[in-house]
Amino acid sequence: MDNVDDGSVITRQGLQCLLDALAQRGYTVVGPTVRDQAIVYEELARIEALPAGWTDEQDGGLYRLKRRSDDALFGYAVGPHSWKRFLHPPKVSLWQATRNGDELRFVPARDEPPRYAFIGVRACELAAIGIQDRVLMGDEYADPHYRSRREQAFLVALNCSEAGGTCFCDSMNTGPDVKEGYDLVLTELLDGDNHLFLIRSGSEEGAEVLAELPREPATEAHQTAATAVVEKTRGQMGRSMPQTAIPALLMDNLEHPRWDEVADRCLSCSNCTMVCPTCFCTTVEDTSDLEGGTAERSRRWDSCFTSDFSYIHGGSVRNSTRSRYRQWMTHKLATWVDQFGTSGCVGCGRCITWCPVGIDITEEVHAIHDDVSSRDKE
Repeated sequence: MDNVDDGSVITRQGLQCLLDALAQRGYTVVGPTVRDQAIVYEELARIEALPAGWTDEQDGGLYRLKRRSDDALFGYAVGPHSWKRFLHPPKVSLWQATRNGDELRFVPARDEPPRYAFIGVRACELAAIGIQDRVLMGDEYADPHYRSRREQAFLVALNCSEAGGTCFCDSMNTGPDVKEGYDLVLTELLDGDNHLFLIRSGSEEGAEVLAELPREPATEAHQTAATAVVEKTRGQMGRSMPQTAIPALLMDNLEHPRWDEVADRCLSCSNCTMVCPTCFCTTVEDTSDLEGGTAERSRRWDSCFTSDFSYIHGGSVRNSTRSRYRQWMTHKLATWVDQFGTSGCVGCGRCITWCPVGIDITEEVHAIHDDVSSRDKE
């Protein structure tokens, strides 16, 4: 990599130059914006589309936007969408078939995704992308649809300046500071009317893009301010996981009464899996037109909370809410480690926020942990 200064500061105009530079390189730029009273990720060309002056209030089953006292562009936690929506789309066409008389023709679907540049990828979301990398293209049986999107993606990461009420990335060691896996990383610095971004590169292409931007060398004061931003966010975490061997805790307590208690509240709606940035379950559907002239096979997201997901000849393996919730949580926090080497949870808190009845994964782990600890002391 060229010896490009990767400790620089840019202004808001410099941030616009970054969007322009990425677009000129052929990237479809995607970043946060406000739509339908939420902060979501969509294509953007101008920094005016960013959620300036907005933040989010989050708790169990609660999400709402509110105004900030400043014009921060990234002064929020995370919304309902994750970058998984672009890398592992909710629906992918696999092949199509057409019939013309006695002739039946199968045509593989053309999958030519755009080259994405993501703006504002937080540390927990980078960790989630890293997990999906291992799951979906970590061995010889790689998902070609994921790989074609992921290998072309340019990631502009973001050190968090705001933790949500359901965030617990600090206790999962996935944030709030960005450590690796990015092309560029930003830290938003606000000091009155002085609105700057500390920017660093983390790849050869990132350094090349950085070299094209109007920038100034970062001073020690900028570095100190950036560190303070992250440490302030670290102290704002709304939730935490117990610092214990969670896989062993859960697998040793598969018959704990807490599973029945959470099942009494769970709706099996699958919201938690739909908003999770690491869940990867899919199903395959075949559809045809009414005349039987065309047919299509497609893949779409599915969830282990649906009764049909574990269906085999004779019925579903997990036919109760208790068994489905336990499967999700023990896989996410325990058996995932055996399969892929890390936890499947990054502490983003989305599953808590978007659960209609406010079920809290950290609360459930704490409940089992505290009960076991109290019994051990007796």
